[in-house]
Amino acid sequence: MGRKKKPLPFLEGVEITGMAAEGKAIAKIKLRPEDEHPLVIFIPYGAPGDVADIQLDKKKHSFAEAHIVNLVSPSVMRATPRCRHYGLCGGCKWQHIPYSEQLNQKRQQVIDALTRIGKLDLPEINPTLGNPDNIWYYRNKMEYTFSNKKWRTWEEIKAGKEFEDSSDALGFHIPGAFDKVLHIEECLLQEEFGNKLRNFIYDYAHQHDLSFYDIRNNSGLLRTLMIRTASTGEKMVVVTFGEEDMDNILPLMRELKEKFPEITSLQYCINLKLNDSIADQEIIPYSGKEYIEEEMEGLRFRVNAKSFYQTNSLQAYELYKVARKMAGLAPEDTDGITKPLVYDLYTGTGTIANFVARQARQVVGIEYVDVAIQDAKLNSKVNGIDNTLFYAGDMKDVLTAEFIDKHGHPDVMIVDPPRAGMHEDVVKVILGAAPKRIVYVSCNPATQARDLMMLSEDYTVTEVQPVDMFPHTHHVENVVRLDRKSDK
Repeated sequence: MGRKKKPLPFLEGVEITGMAAEGKAIAKIKLRPEDEHPLVIFIPYGAPGDVADIQLDKKKHSFAEAHIVNLVSPSVMRATPRCRHYGLCGGCKWQHIPYSEQLNQKRQQVIDALTRIGKLDLPEINPTLGNPDNIWYYRNKMEYTFSNKKWRTWEEIKAGKEFEDSSDALGFHIPGAFDKVLHIEECLLQEEFGNKLRNFIYDYAHQHDLSFYDIRNNSGLLRTLMIRTASTGEKMVVVTFGEEDMDNILPLMRELKEKFPEITSLQYCINLKLNDSIADQEIIPYSGKEYIEEEMEGLRFRVNAKSFYQTNSLQAYELYKVARKMAGLAPEDTDGITKPLVYDLYTGTGTIANFVARQARQVVGIEYVDVAIQDAKLNSKVNGIDNTLFYAGDMKDVLTAEFIDKHGHPDVMIVDPPRAGMHEDVVKVILGAAPKRIVYVSCNPATQARDLMMLSEDYTVTEVQPVDMFPHTHHVENVVRLDRKSDK
């Protein structure tokens, strides 16, 4: 028989001293007096200032992971979580941290990434731009999963009780359990319409004996639900089915249209493949338009079922205003640049490109996803914007020296790459293009810091503005302005 693993320590009265980049709290403790360095312990749902009894769950040489067993003395920096599903669903893990402190921690996250990874000389980093009046019901898009395997807590299972409720769930995947879904009764992330609609479909499914999806067997009628809302009041609902059973699909769609007349775009999808992505599936219109529209400064942006659009509409507007101002394009601060040539890299559906077009001579947008580029062109057309050009393809293949010679050397570059940051070849082409100014928008300060270090040979960071798009989570957007060094 193999040797029994030694149980990991249970530690009493541990003081939690800070927060880590991934949103977990941190404690540092020497397990033995002779240890040279303290062990760094990552603890979810902790707050700086807590004193807690903790159980180590994993231990490596220099760090460990643990969970709180007993809160001996709660931090003064604790708030009461508002959501009834807090701690189980895996989202909104910072509800126990007051919002003002969430903003401080996000700023600190940016400082740590840019100084430790980027090793950059930085100006004073601005306080995180938040919106205290918009910390609930802020998401314009929610996606839910139907499952015939409702998640039960260990406490419920160990109690050995008979479950009288349905084993079907409509909610969120439990982190680390791909086939289990936590049933959600109320989510505070999207307007109340989302809760009413989701709960209605759940009840209707049981009244009409509709089957919920079984991920292991790829069977079951009801599969996923997407709800999109817009600041204009328009609403989109897309129900995805795992079987082509029109005798049950059409009555449900008819019922949704009748019971929720506020839905302006009602669509469905039949997805028979193994994964839930509908990016490669046909979306079938049932009633209303095939898109909803967002509005920003009089501009209308069409959002269809597959479009990417920032999920917090109000804060997206603040983010884009920051980017425009840093680019020297805001009407109130042209900073000496008159009608510049702007390149918008990783343009997506062209939201930033169209947003700044009025202050630019021309905007050239590049994006990997071809469908997004079609949306970008459409958004220009809908808004009567005729000074944008959009190209689809891999950034490192499209943005070449030849491309820049053809379209002109940009005065300003706005870059908003995915979480992985920019390819080294792209950074080299940017350095070769030598724009006067670069505005780097990022959802991942760590990869942003790495890229800024490469750009720092020719550019100086002159402004840093964190923006909070996702209250109650550790995620932060960060906008950095870089100005070309005068000796270059």
